[in-house]
Amino acid sequence: MTTPTPRVIGLLGGMSWESSAEYYRLLNELVRERLGGLHSARVVLSSVDFADIERLQAAGEWDEAGQVLAGLAKGVEAAGAEVLLLCTNTMHKVADEVQAAVGIPLLHLCDTTARAVRAAGLERVGLLGTGFTMEQSFYRDRLASHGLDVLVPGEADRAVVHRVIYDELCQGVVREESRQAYREVIGRLVEAGAEGVILGCTEIELLVGQADSPVPVFPTTRLHVEAAVDAALAP
Repeated sequence: MTTPTPRVIGLLGGMSWESSAEYYRLLNELVRERLGGLHSARVVLSSVDFADIERLQAAGEWDEAGQVLAGLAKGVEAAGAEVLLLCTNTMHKVADEVQAAVGIPLLHLCDTTARAVRAAGLERVGLLGTGFTMEQSFYRDRLASHGLDVLVPGEADRAVVHRVIYDELCQGVVREESRQAYREVIGRLVEAGAEGVILGCTEIELLVGQADSPVPVFPTTRLHVEAAVDAALAP
């Protein structure tokens, strides 16, 4: 029996490349696990210069950032992608603009994460991410549309979480003291009633995981990849 050819997965990456490298690694590992042998993922990647995107984020120029990513998505589709991933939580703020630019499905990271939370039987979750993701409504509202009650850290904790992402993790720096700081933030979310914690930034999985939390964690990068491989291998 011939193994069906997997669909081509399109990646909009580089935000940051540290987490995009995880996407690529996980995609290939999971396809190999499922198909065996020398199989690997069929991938088209368009990777931005994150400094350009970060500048637009900081300036609040989300429309321009959305136009940039929409243009890149068209290129990925033209290169043969059959399903699309936006490899960043924060830039899902412009997910609708990206989806509108292409004719292939965009697998929305919030949806894949929310489904995993609900499958675990949980409703009240803490959210870690960039300041944009924790403080703006685009991410929390999408999660809430799945019936989730979303808690975010207090102001001081949000500042720590955000700083570690941009000043350390996006630059390939992993510090034990930052891991401990995140553990303490997670602990305070649990004290506030969180039944689980969403690692809502693709770099956070480079720092903390299930061993760092007394409640279930939901690693958005891995969950996104699993959904992509499901789509790529579906009949």
